[in-house]
Amino acid sequence: MKKFIKTIEMNVKDIQQFVPKNKVLDRYSKYILTYNFLKLIMFIILLGVIIVFLQQSKCIIIEEYKIDIISRNDEILQNTNYKLVNDSMILSKKENFEYDIESHDTISKFPRIVQKQCNNIPVTLRFDCHPEDGASELSCRNRGCCWNSLNKKISTTRPVPLNLPYCYYPSDWSIYRYQNFSKEGNNFFGFLKQIKSSFYEDDLPLVKVETSTIDDTILRIKIYDPLKKRYEPPWPLRADPKPFLQKNVNAKYKLEIDNTKPGFKVYRTLDDTVIFDSINTGGFIFADQFLQISTLLPSHNIYGIGEHKTKLKLNTNWQMFTLLNKDQPPIENANLYGSHPFYLIIENSGRSHGLLFLNSNAMDVILQPSPAITFRTIGGVFDIYFFLGPTPTDVIKQYSEIIGKPFLPPYWSLGFHLCRYGYGTLEKTKEIWNRTIAAGIPFDTQWNDLDYMDKNNDFTYNPKTFKELPQFVNEIHSRGMHYIPLIDAGISGSEKHGTYLPYDEGMKEDIFIKDGATDQPFVGKTWNFVSTVWPDFTNPKTQNYYFHMMSNMHDSFAYDGAWIDMNEPSNFYDGHKNGCPKSKLDYPKYVPNVVGDILATKTLCMNAKHYLGLHYDLHNTYGTSQAIATNYALTNIRRKRPFIISRSTWVGHGHYAGHWTGDVYSSWHDLKMSIPAILLMNFYQIPMVGADICGFNGNTTAALCNRWMQLGAFYPFSRNHNSDDTIEQDPVAMGDLVIKSSKRALTIRYWLLPYLYTLLFRAHKFGETVARPLFFEYSNDSATYDIDTQFLWGSSLMIIPVLEENKTKVSAYLPHGVWYNFYTKESVFALGKYYTMNAPLDTIPLMIRGGSILPVQKPADTTTSSRKNNFELLITLDHVKKAKGELYWDDGDSLDSLEKEQFVWSVFTIENNTLSAAKAMKSSFNEKMILGEIQIWGITSNISRVSLNNHEIQFKYDSKENCLNISNLQIDLRENFLLSWEYTDFEQHDDSNK
Repeated sequence: MKKFIKTIEMNVKDIQQFVPKNKVLDRYSKYILTYNFLKLIMFIILLGVIIVFLQQSKCIIIEEYKIDIISRNDEILQNTNYKLVNDSMILSKKENFEYDIESHDTISKFPRIVQKQCNNIPVTLRFDCHPEDGASELSCRNRGCCWNSLNKKISTTRPVPLNLPYCYYPSDWSIYRYQNFSKEGNNFFGFLKQIKSSFYEDDLPLVKVETSTIDDTILRIKIYDPLKKRYEPPWPLRADPKPFLQKNVNAKYKLEIDNTKPGFKVYRTLDDTVIFDSINTGGFIFADQFLQISTLLPSHNIYGIGEHKTKLKLNTNWQMFTLLNKDQPPIENANLYGSHPFYLIIENSGRSHGLLFLNSNAMDVILQPSPAITFRTIGGVFDIYFFLGPTPTDVIKQYSEIIGKPFLPPYWSLGFHLCRYGYGTLEKTKEIWNRTIAAGIPFDTQWNDLDYMDKNNDFTYNPKTFKELPQFVNEIHSRGMHYIPLIDAGISGSEKHGTYLPYDEGMKEDIFIKDGATDQPFVGKTWNFVSTVWPDFTNPKTQNYYFHMMSNMHDSFAYDGAWIDMNEPSNFYDGHKNGCPKSKLDYPKYVPNVVGDILATKTLCMNAKHYLGLHYDLHNTYGTSQAIATNYALTNIRRKRPFIISRSTWVGHGHYAGHWTGDVYSSWHDLKMSIPAILLMNFYQIPMVGADICGFNGNTTAALCNRWMQLGAFYPFSRNHNSDDTIEQDPVAMGDLVIKSSKRALTIRYWLLPYLYTLLFRAHKFGETVARPLFFEYSNDSATYDIDTQFLWGSSLMIIPVLEENKTKVSAYLPHGVWYNFYTKESVFALGKYYTMNAPLDTIPLMIRGGSILPVQKPADTTTSSRKNNFELLITLDHVKKAKGELYWDDGDSLDSLEKEQFVWSVFTIENNTLSAAKAMKSSFNEKMILGEIQIWGITSNISRVSLNNHEIQFKYDSKENCLNISNLQIDLRENFLLSWEYTDFEQHDDSNK
């Protein structure tokens, strides 16, 4: 046909050459009409051929897959999982398959082999093959994946709600195959060779897989490029790492490899539970900027993947958690200040395991209802650690062996802290400090936010509004209290030369993060008046630089700790003032689901250069790198135990600093959500954590602040803090009820500080949690798995806050066993159910677990004063009249108390009516430690005699409260002792009959 039309066109031109111009028109017109007529006929014929072809294809599809067109029918809808397409539904008799008649959205265009691989994949086992926006059948097919849309229209705007994927991997989708591998037991190494291309650029042609066993409960699997070094996080550093072993015959896990697929399975040997299965999932990809691995999970009981505003137990119904540290006030479905790619799972058997995906690049983590999880990151390598538990506590302790254990905080930091952004002047700071003291509220540390600085610049103080700051800090110290200032991550970059040492010295030492294009310091903007630059804490010279800057500030006013903020790092621009250059670093093919849609939202451009690499890789570690430098500086300046609170966190952060949960809102919802936030940080080995009491953003109310002060008294890190555009919310400002509640709750806290300090010691020594969910103690009680409205201090103290307005009763779950009301001493043998408790407006309900021995101390207004008081033991007997507990004690401030064995660590036990105290380790301690009183709750028989080290002593027994009280003791807690009691003959006989 084309030849025929072309011939006509040539003939017209030929005729024009020989016919006179005045005679050409008629003959030419005839040819043109003939030409156009023939074109029209051929177009009609071609259109008809296409229609016939489509009809035949449609018939073939319907015949081949036996598709029935079924009218809308309510009965059918109730028995199917399919969605309607307009007014009709298409159901396959043999396959899980849909066909949209109007849009011709069909998978018939797939190669036959792909269709067969798609048919038997349940909807919950669909792994997303097209995570970017704008998925279509065509783009899905181009990736060799299955297409099955459940709706006609697909949203192409962000954020796209995560749901059942339309485009998903077929059963045998793979772009790698194993070759040259060796396996002996759990030891494996081998190579994955690329056999196909993924949709993403620069697939690695060769990947190495190797395992390392650390002990019988920890397995490491690393997947990396054997030909070229790729980025791996410089932290965490394991201070005392266990060696990696080549063989472990007693391992509690076993590894399985399928040499036809690039995945692997990890089993628990005890019961053959599969805890990780990436063989039977699709989508293993190792491209330069897209790394993905998926695994089936053994249960829906999963926790972790922080930092996010979520309930404690994560929802596995198509949830996405994005990890890219960001200055983002905590809201749901947003990436927040920290990144912790770690999860803990309780298996259906009640046993637990954990997994660390050690990768600091921006990533999405997807949970789906199989249950399954997908890690999808844009750089680095796969470095995966498995922790076999089997208890939740075991998992967390094993995790600490890899990432490092928490720092031991100074004792004074356990007191109450007070701060506000917006004091404005030193006089206002002093006014609130004085009125809090005058109200008799226990109070240890005054803080100042940004407004103490000169022009908002680090390492300065305002010579006008805070002129007398050094004298005020001295006054604070004279009362046995402490002071902490804010230090932002960024440094002012626009001060006149010679007027601001931190900038001049930083330029001289060349320690600022550099712009990727100019190799000059990267310039952005935070609170500084004109511009901001950022120290590069990966540069070896920066540590000494920071020490000198902090030392100069300490010479000006003798602060006691450091509050490091804006260290995600935060930037008021999205990169530079005019944005970031269009490069694959800032605009990769796949961008995780970050708030703001671009990686540089409110931070630095990803092409910025650090000493150790690109900001693209190091972004999530920046806050921790600042914490490390700050820890070093404080340690060397004060020669005492450092105390640091940081906003940004990364894996291993708790070894250097604590954390507060950022700019939370003054709302009842945020009050409630602070509990899972604090519990999860304990999982991540950051036990020194708290939320801004009464909220930071927005105006609180007296009712809200009242209940928040009660809960905040039991945050490990207890600080009231709010913004400059809100009302005053220190307890005195909020009125008499809040004063009364604050005083009561904080007095209990200060009484319990020896117990809290012992828990923090155990976290530092063993990697245990301090604030913990109920399931850590009752992992076989499935009713505890999703409880996050109450929590424990250690194993013994249960905190049951009121989380709703105008409520004076609260429902609390009491696991099986004996529990005692903290206020009344009443006991209940709980049956593992919910109980209603009284909660007057000035009271937070507390319960003590039977079988506990809590070391306590007569409280005072400061920790400095309370440490001078006598100790007490609060003992609650369990149903068999036993109890246990311990006390760790040192001077509370020295750097090396443990190393020099200058402490007391006593273990207390009760058995056979005898309390014994014995040292857990050889040590010495020079300060007096007097035990003045012992209370034993749960003694239901009259006492005839009490002896201390075989010498009879006086006692008081209250039969109504079932309480034995022994006071006026002068026991030296640095020594072992025995205390025993005897029942009257009648009561003892009566007890035995019971």
